[in-house]
Amino acid sequence: MATLIDPALHSAALGALEVTINRALQLAPHGGKELAAFDDQVFALHCSSPEIDLYLHIASHRIRLSGIYDGPVTTSLRGSAADFRELAASTDPAATLINGDIELEGDSAPFIELQKVLSTLNIDWEAPLVSTLGDVAGHQLAELLRGAFAWSRQAATSLTRQLEEFIHEEARLSPPRLELEDFYGDVRELELQVERLESRTRRLRQQIEQARSPK
Repeated sequence: MATLIDPALHSAALGALEVTINRALQLAPHGGKELAAFDDQVFALHCSSPEIDLYLHIASHRIRLSGIYDGPVTTSLRGSAADFRELAASTDPAATLINGDIELEGDSAPFIELQKVLSTLNIDWEAPLVSTLGDVAGHQLAELLRGAFAWSRQAATSLTRQLEEFIHEEARLSPPRLELEDFYGDVRELELQVERLESRTRRLRQQIEQARSPK
């Protein structure tokens, strides 16, 4: 049976964590200006046990956290607490996300870029949550957030690379770059052959017209 977190405590915990994150953004070298690229985007985390829905909404260089949101979502991650715990503890988060049980829906690129920004802030995800929710629920929610956002910058780069490889090599949703370059090279060669053929055709027509014209 799934564990439920009291909605009032959930809202209070998210409020405390929101203050912590935005304070870290204010102290960052660029004061959170890196978030401008994500303005009005919403990222969702859905955990099955304990049952938690968390929405991260970015606006005006700030992050807002809420447990309820009714609107379009840029990217969402869905899984159990154990899935997010595995992701948080993984030495290769990219491979864990691709090969594990967490479902990633929507546009992954903005999520990966947001992760890069948040990973530089050294946020204490656990303290504001434990103080509000208690040790068990606070630790579970902190692991959920660490699993989603607290990888290293190197891990995020690795995820980008592995997602590209998965799309190109496994899903075959688009051809690999080398295949595209070979294809474009063949197209250019074909264009040159067509141009040479058209030039030869024009010369033959001129010769035929000259032969037919009266001397």
